[in-house]
Amino acid sequence: MLTDLLRREKPAFLINAAGYTGKPNVDACELHKAECLFGNAVLPGRIAEACAAAGVPWGHVSSGCIYTGARPDGAGFTETDTPNFTFRTDNCSFYSGTKALGEEVLAGRTDVYIWRLRIPFDHVESPRNYLTKLMRYQRLLEAANSISQLHEFCAATLACWEKRVPAGIYNVTNPGQVTTHEVVDLIRASGVCTKEYAFFKDEFEFMATAAKTPRSNCVMNSAKLAAAGIRMTEVHEAIARDLARWTKTT
Repeated sequence: MLTDLLRREKPAFLINAAGYTGKPNVDACELHKAECLFGNAVLPGRIAEACAAAGVPWGHVSSGCIYTGARPDGAGFTETDTPNFTFRTDNCSFYSGTKALGEEVLAGRTDVYIWRLRIPFDHVESPRNYLTKLMRYQRLLEAANSISQLHEFCAATLACWEKRVPAGIYNVTNPGQVTTHEVVDLIRASGVCTKEYAFFKDEFEFMATAAKTPRSNCVMNSAKLAAAGIRMTEVHEAIARDLARWTKTT
């Protein structure tokens, strides 16, 4: 059906933003594995086949959550680094495992962009917004991460097509890395939420008391995207900017 639709409508470009993330978080994926596997691993392959048959170039929203930690030298993972938070490494959540499979399904194709999103945030209060989550959680886990400002992420994906940059994998994250404590300090300094924040002692306590599956905390390198002429705001600056224009919805 999708192939027929593409042949009939003849779109210039297709973006696949569909996937299964679980609500309220990735723990839910452990309970809905069939849906998660289909949405994150099977569906991208089906779309790839349809786009190839119809001659439609396209882009796929993937995830940086297929990594954990950083490179041995402490630098962020690049697009050529083998994912290390997958079923193949036997240390991941079901969600991360399926997102890695989705990239494997698309490996070798030259007609698709693969954009890796990482912990989205923006200036609008929402249950899916990383900043909102930190404000609402009772306790937080200290970790260093690369994250993606949602509107800049969307603009970057479109820019890849508009600028006709080479197809392939791109880490679409705001340059740099940020720790949970640094984000909390920015939230408190902004006046948006000045409560006292509590932290887990370590990841072991977090897993023992608050989570059903391991979480990805990782640092990514977005230099490839910048080299293509698509630049995003430095991560601390982006967070401070969004908190300065914070919009509550409730």
